[in-house]
Amino acid sequence: MTPPHLPPRQFLLTAEPGIRVVVRYRIDDGLTDALGYLLVTSDNSCTVRTRTADVEIPLAMVIAAKEVPPPPPRRQSVQQAGGSLPPA
Repeated sequence: MTPPHLPPRQFLLTAEPGIRVVVRYRIDDGLTDALGYLLVTSDNSCTVRTRTADVEIPLAMVIAAKEVPPPPPRRQSVQQAGGSLPPA
């Protein structure tokens, strides 16, 4: 994982595309986070692929950014795992 001591803009400009990141940035009524995979970074913005959409974030709005570990494996339901539900 990338060292966390870089300022957010510098971290995003030097990070390898494809790593999983969380980026906190300003929006009209406060702050929000984008959690996903870094697709591309230019001098002015970065794009993060979240579970729902690709989010383009102006670097001027970023207040924090760091690499995060891969997501945990998804849990299987009891039926997918081949088990049965307990009696009611």
